[in-house]
Amino acid sequence: MVDFRMDQDFGPSALDRGVQGVLGKPIDRIDGVAKVTGAALYAAEHKPDGKMAYGYAITATIAAGTVRAIDTSAAAALPGVIAIITDDPRLPSESPIIRQPRMPRADGTLESYGQILGVAVADSFEAARAAALAVRVDYLPVKGRYDTRAGAATAQDPPEGAMLPNLAKGDVDAAMAAAEVAIDQHYATPYQVHAAMEPHAAVASWHGDELTLYGAIQIMRAFVPVLAASLEMPAEKIHVLSPYIGGGFGGKIGGAETVLAAIAAQHVGRPVKVQLTRQQLFHSVYGRSDTHQRVQLAATRDGVLTALAQDSLVSQKTGYGFFEPVALGALSLYAAPNRRFTTRIAKLNVTPAGAVRAPGEAVGMMALETALDELAERLGMDPVALRKANEPATDPMTGKPFSTRRLIDCYDEGARRFGWERRVPTPGTVREGDWLIGMGMATAARVNFLADSMARVRLTPAGLAEIETDMTDIGTGTYTILAQVAAEALGLPVERVRVRLGDSRDPAGAGSGGSFGAASSASSVMLACEDLVAELARRMGAAPAEMTLKDGHAIAGNRRVPIGELVGDAPVEAMGVLRPGSNSRSWSQGTFGAQFAEVAVHAVSGEVRVRRLLGVFDCGRVLNAKTARSQAIGGMIWGLGYALHEAAILDPRTGAYVNRDLGEYHIPVNADVPQIEAYFIEEIDPHASPVGAKGLGELGISGVGAAVTNAVYNACGARAREWPMTLDHILPHLPAV
Repeated sequence: MVDFRMDQDFGPSALDRGVQGVLGKPIDRIDGVAKVTGAALYAAEHKPDGKMAYGYAITATIAAGTVRAIDTSAAAALPGVIAIITDDPRLPSESPIIRQPRMPRADGTLESYGQILGVAVADSFEAARAAALAVRVDYLPVKGRYDTRAGAATAQDPPEGAMLPNLAKGDVDAAMAAAEVAIDQHYATPYQVHAAMEPHAAVASWHGDELTLYGAIQIMRAFVPVLAASLEMPAEKIHVLSPYIGGGFGGKIGGAETVLAAIAAQHVGRPVKVQLTRQQLFHSVYGRSDTHQRVQLAATRDGVLTALAQDSLVSQKTGYGFFEPVALGALSLYAAPNRRFTTRIAKLNVTPAGAVRAPGEAVGMMALETALDELAERLGMDPVALRKANEPATDPMTGKPFSTRRLIDCYDEGARRFGWERRVPTPGTVREGDWLIGMGMATAARVNFLADSMARVRLTPAGLAEIETDMTDIGTGTYTILAQVAAEALGLPVERVRVRLGDSRDPAGAGSGGSFGAASSASSVMLACEDLVAELARRMGAAPAEMTLKDGHAIAGNRRVPIGELVGDAPVEAMGVLRPGSNSRSWSQGTFGAQFAEVAVHAVSGEVRVRRLLGVFDCGRVLNAKTARSQAIGGMIWGLGYALHEAAILDPRTGAYVNRDLGEYHIPVNADVPQIEAYFIEEIDPHASPVGAKGLGELGISGVGAAVTNAVYNACGARAREWPMTLDHILPHLPAV
């Protein structure tokens, strides 16, 4: 076993010695055929032994108050109904947010719309749904609090131990007062929700006192203890399987549907499937808070920042500690001696706020990068040049050195590829018929994390490598990149590597979240391979550095031996264990990029068409060029959605979202999305992870929304200070016809 703590760089590894030539290559997903043929089973598709029953969540129709009584008699009498469960003390009220030790309990107290009250179980989904809707609930409502701005007076500071406490350095107010040029603007982003392609679903089956559960679980090692605590049973009696997940984005850490399915299956003595409808998950699964941001920038006339502040008001459900860390991307981005980043949290009767792709940067960078664009215009300075003029030599908040940082290269390469030199600074200047054309850009930034991760790698007598870890694949390509890492380290063709993921009985991997999954899980696989390479070298009678592994053979001392022959009659296996360490505190670690957009705004209707998006990203080692590009463009599409489409609209009378389905919650469709270009400035970062990779999954969403709406401003003079930028923001600025 190789147990490595990241207190120092790992040094030369089997990947550095590898000559197989597969790492980083744009290899097709090894699970691709299974997905397109339907052989890959997602949570709702598993069919355990026994006749399946179906559960449907019973949910509250008020946001604040208490439940006085529940009448299930009419529901229980409907055809096909097996059980109506509303009195089990383990029933969850909603999905937990990260680090909650168990599911919130349905105790009759209502503090947000759509809380779960129970589950109806029937022989079919339709019968279960009819029964759930037939349950009659007597409420004692109270007046709720739904307005974030109105809650500002009683808003709270971040709790002790928060990931982003309030921070200040120098005197921002004095710098603003003395500034030659200053920007002081307010920006707002709306509530946003998880809308992954695969809805939340779980299938539960009991075998005596042991539970088998199929679900969509991003981080297995964190979920199993929560499930065990919620069901009041030993964790070792639970077996969770999540081999394929149809999108997670922070929302599938293990939702209320898992406990509902387990309780229902135990109650009726049959396997039970529970799927949350799209309307239900908008309220029972946490989303992203609305934000109200004040950005202040002070600068000299040549564009050097003297102050930078980002102060935010966000919302959160009563009783929850998490909050949207709006300023996370700004902390180490630009040099400015005077700095302030604060958050205030208004506690309301709203759906909880939790981790949604790129918590903080996704919405905070929209405001910051719009303010930079406003400052550039005020100075008469090119937006790229302004950002380059404020590139820090070390972390401006802590003084720590950057592990790697190629942001200037991202600006230069992006500007060159995009044709930024053709941009005309004056808004409304470029026109093609009825269309006003504009270009915009913004910086992308994302903090970098590493997580505990374990993986077992086994070499078989047949010369195959088998990887086992409970790491998950949420569509990001984990199966493929882990196979590539092992193939490169062990000198095997990728097709001779087998990968098993998403089984809670396998070694505890990092899980998918926080953009730490690829670097962490790939590193634990690499560490296990280091042990195997050492053993193969011992059997070859050579040092690892003296041995070459290629195409399934070991080569050393004028001998070429098949790896299977070296393995012998019994498999050889090793465990790789990665632990984060002091490197994360010794170095300022992040990922960076430059986003460029070209839009066309119709001069009469105000319609916006995004014509081009281009991003260049710095994320350490690229493990697979194709899956990395997919991650980048997926984030960029989501950022386009935040710029022009996405908003969950809260009814101030009821605390409910009025657009709680994909018919009314607008996301980009094919017609909204142009051809997207994504490129990488690759530099292996030895300080960030043993494999030299950093997080990419959430970087792509950062900044792109601002790039799009900055381009809208360049096209027609309409400046976004609230998102999404809909027609009402644009029409008043269009030229008279």
